[in-house]
Amino acid sequence: MAAQHIGNRITVLTTVDSSNNYAMDLVHRRLATHGEVIFALEQTAGKGRMGRSWVTTSGENIIASFILETNTLPADSVFCLSMAVALGCHDWLRPYGGDELSIKWPNDIYWRDRKAGGILIENNWSGSHWQFAIVGIGLNINQTVFDPATTRAVSLKQITGRHFDLMEMLNGLCASLEARWQELISGGKETILADYNHFLFGRGRQVRLSKDGNSFETTVRHVNASGELLTTDTEERKFRVGEVQWVF
Repeated sequence: MAAQHIGNRITVLTTVDSSNNYAMDLVHRRLATHGEVIFALEQTAGKGRMGRSWVTTSGENIIASFILETNTLPADSVFCLSMAVALGCHDWLRPYGGDELSIKWPNDIYWRDRKAGGILIENNWSGSHWQFAIVGIGLNINQTVFDPATTRAVSLKQITGRHFDLMEMLNGLCASLEARWQELISGGKETILADYNHFLFGRGRQVRLSKDGNSFETTVRHVNASGELLTTDTEERKFRVGEVQWVF
């Protein structure tokens, strides 16, 4: 494993189609180094989970991709990495969002019932060998006006009333992610899972989910080590990532 820490090198791009695309291109050209961060002031084709787009106002938020060398992690650690990254974001935002900050399964960052950020992880494999993870993180920092299609969004500025220096905040995020990364590579999977469930959005509450176009109410229990969401209503349920959608 490379010795570099997350954030040892930060490349700032004025504009890019997708910071994840840029980072993955470095991997394909064998120019990627562990811990390198691609920070974009503007994305013209930002990507969210499940093919969704990620739209953000230029120069107001954190849009960054983090290159992680995963060649010493077992292939079944993919969701654990996702949890560790979500926790890194949560740890860093918690001083601003307090107890009302949570992680919505699988890895959105929520304040109350509004989205403060999202994570998209794209992996590079050689056969069954997990070589790199490109961790795309979008966090709402200074933006106060959002597209009507994303009215559930919220920013740190809206939460605190303060304006933030993006590079200063990015450096703090890097340190928080590094702490969780070290925990992961040191074998701290059980702690990561326990912490993730402690901050799980909707835990112990009734929520509405949708599957195959049909919505239903169910009570969130926890997420297991495989990344499945376990809920209870008239029966015990278990859902894989992407199998259901949240309904608000």
